[in-house]
Amino acid sequence: MTTSEPVGSMIHVRGLAKTYTGRKEPVHAVRGVDLDVTAGEIVGFLGPNGAGKTTTLQMLTTLLEPTSGEARVAGHDLRTDPAGVRRSIGYVAQGGSAGSDARVGEEMLYQGRFYGLTRPEAQRRTDELLERLDLGGLAGRDVKTLSGGQKRRLDIALGLVHSPALVFLDEPTTGLDPQSRSNMWGHIAGLRTRAGTTVFITTHYLDEADALCDRVLVIDDGRIIATGTPDELKRQVSGDLVALGVTGDPGEVLVLARRLPGATEPAVEPAPAAGLASAGGAGASRVTFRVPDGERVVISLLHDLESAGVALTGVSVHRPTLDDVFLTLTGRTLREEAA
Repeated sequence: MTTSEPVGSMIHVRGLAKTYTGRKEPVHAVRGVDLDVTAGEIVGFLGPNGAGKTTTLQMLTTLLEPTSGEARVAGHDLRTDPAGVRRSIGYVAQGGSAGSDARVGEEMLYQGRFYGLTRPEAQRRTDELLERLDLGGLAGRDVKTLSGGQKRRLDIALGLVHSPALVFLDEPTTGLDPQSRSNMWGHIAGLRTRAGTTVFITTHYLDEADALCDRVLVIDDGRIIATGTPDELKRQVSGDLVALGVTGDPGEVLVLARRLPGATEPAVEPAPAAGLASAGGAGASRVTFRVPDGERVVISLLHDLESAGVALTGVSVHRPTLDDVFLTLTGRTLREEAA
């Protein structure tokens, strides 16, 4: 590569782009992406539908040839040594990879042999991974008889059978129930703690990225528009969300809210059918705004409202979430995109 690769880099990308040409105007799916992932990191890759997330992932895993740009993945040049990249990474596709007509143990052995492991080596890795991923005792079961969570853990086991230093997980918990999702988070975190594996994960679940990832990359319109730890990104949102349930005229609440240092312009909404301010009945409303250090600020605000004779039906303060970050950056929420 012509650019300097950082020491300890597992993914080093500069100017990666993909353009589709046809009879109409060219489609620029990815527009010069730069990104770095350090060995041992768990990095989340987020983006709305059509943002270039899947195209970028397919290029990094050699499934799609870039139009331009340079990249080194797991120590191998993406353009000149794609076979070296494939030998060094694990890739767990969103749709899964396990054959439904095979048995669990057979599927693992076949995968190990495809990667050049001897039969004893493949058997050792099969036994080790099935036990580690809570699939012990299922080697003789047909894949099609497994539960959704078991199948997804088998997919991950297949991606790890050759002991890759870097694994790509594409929407690893989509379709799983909450308990299975939580269980999967533990297994994903364990990839690093047990083996030092670097994990590059795409997900539509913001709580997943928040819980698992050291850093998050946000892509939109083919470009990386934000990168940082979940906390760093959340600090970019202008304060905590404060919601006050009000009966009658909210005018005094608006006046006092506007005086708060750093507060956004308050908005008045009808009270939700259930929850905050619902006890107010007809004429009830909810005043919302953002303000730095909301939990501290709201204490003095409540005192001022009480002194002004304003009765509230409810108060809530919410720290910014990654979905708030996503909304601020792209004008839409990732939950809307996932629906």
